[in-house]
Amino acid sequence: MTRPQHPLELLAPAKNADFGIEAIKHGADAVYIGGPAFGARYGAGNTIDDIARLSAFAHRYNARVFVALNTILHDNELEDARQLAWKIYQAGADALIIQDMGLLELDLPPIQLHASTQTDNRNAAKVKFLEDAGFSQLVLARELSIDEVAAIARQTTLALEYFVHGALCVAYSGQCFISHAHTGRSANRGECSQACRLPYTLVDDKGKTITEDQHLLSMKDNNQTENILALAQAGVSSFKIEGRLKDLSYVKNITAHYRKLLDEVIAEHPQFSRASSGRSTYSFTPQPDKTFNRGYTDYFAGGRQDDIGAFDSPAFVGEIIGNVRAIGDGFFTVDAEKPFNNGDGVCFYDGHGDVIGMRINRAEGMTLFPAEIPEELTEGATLFRNRDQEFERSLEKESAERRISIRPVLAETADGFRLTLTDEDGVSAAVDLPHGKEIAKNAERALSTLQENLGKFGNTMFIAEPAELQLSQPWFLPVGAINALRRGATEQLEAARLAAYQRPARAEPAANPVPYPQDELTYLGNVFNAQARHFYEKHGVKLIAEAYEANQEKGMVSLMITRHCLRYSFNLCPKEVKHLKPDPMTLVNGSEKLILKFDCKACEMHVIGKMKKGVKLNLGSIRPA
Repeated sequence: MTRPQHPLELLAPAKNADFGIEAIKHGADAVYIGGPAFGARYGAGNTIDDIARLSAFAHRYNARVFVALNTILHDNELEDARQLAWKIYQAGADALIIQDMGLLELDLPPIQLHASTQTDNRNAAKVKFLEDAGFSQLVLARELSIDEVAAIARQTTLALEYFVHGALCVAYSGQCFISHAHTGRSANRGECSQACRLPYTLVDDKGKTITEDQHLLSMKDNNQTENILALAQAGVSSFKIEGRLKDLSYVKNITAHYRKLLDEVIAEHPQFSRASSGRSTYSFTPQPDKTFNRGYTDYFAGGRQDDIGAFDSPAFVGEIIGNVRAIGDGFFTVDAEKPFNNGDGVCFYDGHGDVIGMRINRAEGMTLFPAEIPEELTEGATLFRNRDQEFERSLEKESAERRISIRPVLAETADGFRLTLTDEDGVSAAVDLPHGKEIAKNAERALSTLQENLGKFGNTMFIAEPAELQLSQPWFLPVGAINALRRGATEQLEAARLAAYQRPARAEPAANPVPYPQDELTYLGNVFNAQARHFYEKHGVKLIAEAYEANQEKGMVSLMITRHCLRYSFNLCPKEVKHLKPDPMTLVNGSEKLILKFDCKACEMHVIGKMKKGVKLNLGSIRPA
């Protein structure tokens, strides 16, 4: 018996509908996008018309559109969120990505539900609970190792998403409150102020400075290039690229990169299959090093490791390109092996470890003329390129095509001819052409003309295999008649594909769901409304605290929980050095002090602090306009 294939989904970010369309052209099987409100990326909202336009385009390729409705919600926002969910469904979207369980108590449309990464999905018990609650797909915590993913996958039928590329939040997602505590901008409501990218000084419990002015909570960027097969074999179904705020060149480049990797896995391992239709071709070679990154890490995929932090700078430094040989009047020369382009961006570290950048107005071989030479530039300095102008220009124009394979069949009818087009998904369309049958004077040329013109699909979404001619003998057909037949069949097939598309069904909650894994929820449960409270009570939780955003936590609490450990980073881990104890440490940024406590049993670091005076939550910031 043939085993069923397991589809592997490439899930790409979409800042807007146009970005989403480009992601699909470049090979995405699905895209995720924000709607008009309640998405956890403030500034990445889109209209319902945008979502409808993107959905219509995606469904032509059997690709899907997921809409992020993943902030925690106040009581007075629930009805707006419910109405918005219906509008998103009516626009044709395939799934809602949600965090707030209060939504499950509302009259939602029959749309598939996906659990956001902010629901903090780290173990099999939590995943099983969400499966029983009616979710179809969920995003696993970025911190999970491949072995931990496999252990979860063995105990669930849910489709599992795993972040494979992009920026890394240092905290467990949904468990970071430092932004709200310091600024009133809640990460759980899409307004993170990114305190993790600030420079800090690390001080031990004796007052000794361990290191100064480093970005100690800033992680390198995620890159799972080497782990795609292992993740698929572990049970990952959806390979997610971070970046709803990233620019278009990032979306094109990174989507194309992972499309090629997944296609290689699928080609070599028959148990896996594509999750959507068509094949993409590119006018460029994908190169992840060329787009914004803080250096790359595969994080905890293979277990805890050194060098996951971007401590020196949260900026994009780029690839090492050479060394400064000499500095002249308005120019400098470089020892480098790769050529430069007018408009390149280059940078270097100054004596304080800060990144200083320059834009190259003109490049003449290894002599570079920047807009301005920084005073800090010295001979011998290592030069990095963080903008390759030639590569960026290749992405500014049309850089990909995605085509559906079709098989044309031309057959005779009683009063003329019929052209049938059947695509790679088995969808067919046929068009008849009443036409007199005239024997061709030159049989070879007539058949060649038919083959040639039946294969011309130009700027359509199709690419044709050689046409099959079911003819009793070579007939003459004018080129105009052939083209009209082909155009009509193409229009019919596009319509038939859209008609055949079926949105994924909403999963039914289990009749006897497992209880929530805990019977008590602290502020870490992010319960911000009465409906969410009712949901958890219904599932066995007896004691429920309010979300941190309710401003009820007045003292020192964990503002951030992370698997990243600064004791480990500076060789001060009690598990590695036996005489050491996990004594607290302090992070200092100006007048700001954060206490670090270490849970060695869980192998976690807690960043402890309190809410600043006068901080209030802006409830109007994510409401629909």
